[in-house]
Formats: sequence, structure tokens, C-alpha cells
Amino acid sequence: GAVTPTEAAAVAAAYALLLATGFYRAVGLRELFEVLLRSAKATSIVAITIVGALFFNYVVAAEEVAKHVGAWIAGAGLSPLAFLLAINLLFLLLGCFLDTLLMLLVVVPIVIPSVRALGIDTVHFGVVIVINMMIGLITPPYGELLFLISGVTGIRLQAILKEIWPFLGALFLALITMSLWPDLVLFLPRQLGYE
Repeated sequence: GAVTPTEAAAVAAAYALLLATGFYRAVGLRELFEVLLRSAKATSIVAITIVGALFFNYVVAAEEVAKHVGAWIAGAGLSPLAFLLAINLLFLLLGCFLDTLLMLLVVVPIVIPSVRALGIDTVHFGVVIVINMMIGLITPPYGELLFLISGVTGIRLQAILKEIWPFLGALFLALITMSLWPDLVLFLPRQLGYE
């Protein structure tokens, strides 16, 4: 509780650097330079991906694509289950092309009033949306994590795509199960006093 997770990662990295260079003397200046260079390359891959995502998010937000789609679904007069399944389809489709931050900040606020009006539990809805966004992070063609993994590890994107399908299948199964049976998601919160 003394630091945030991000700060804890920085403290751990500084501690490891201190141990490697000072205490164990396993890393000299030449090795330290190589480590810092590799770290800079890995960080730049992440930064370039985020810049591309932010640019794409700007275009989609400026055109209000998510707002129009969300309004169409909200006005379709669906039952709570049909609405939730439609939202799942929307998020799975958007996850193929959009950044999760855009979906979270643009689409979710648009559909929350409909979620409440239909009596869908917001905690259940939130968990379902998080699973949808996890799927979006590894769904081609935009899957940000696929590009990050490829860039950081040096594994070709095609090789990653060949191996990703069992994981996507497990996530789809979890999503369908949680969407159909909200009590699976709400059991523990209810045991802890959530109503």
C-alpha cells in the first residue's frame, strides 16, 4: 500500500539494478548500457503502438462511430439478455479495430443508462465488458498485445497468430458463460455484502 503497482515496478527495477551492479557486481558498464538500450527499444515499441492507437481513437471519436452504434442498440427494444449479447457482439467487433481505452471511455458511458434501465447488474456488466476488452487485446487485426508481444520477444506475428486460438476459445467460453449466468460473476460480491 505504500506505492502504486507502477511505482512498485520502478522500485523493483531500481533494486534489481542496485543488486546487479553494486552488491553482486554481475553487471558492468558495458552490460548496463546494453540492458538500458534493450529496455529503450522495448519501451519504444510500446510507445509507438500507443501513439498509433491514440491517433486511431481520435478519428473514431471525432466521427462518433461508437455513439451511433450504441444508440442504435439502446433503441432496439431488446430484452436484458438480448441486449447483453448485442453489447458482447459490439465489443467483440470493436475490439478487433479499436483500443480498449476508447471503448471504455466512449462506448460504456453511452450504454450504461440502458444497462440500468433494463435491470442488468452493473458489476456483472463491468466484468463482461472487461472480458470483452481482454479478447479485443488479442484479436486480429488490431490486437495490440499481439504486436507488443511480437516486438518485445522477436517472435513473428504469424507464429503468434497460429498459437492464439485456444486462448481466444477459452475467453469466448468464459464470456458466454458469464453472460448467460450472472450469478457466476455476482456470487462472491454478494457473499461479501454487495447488493
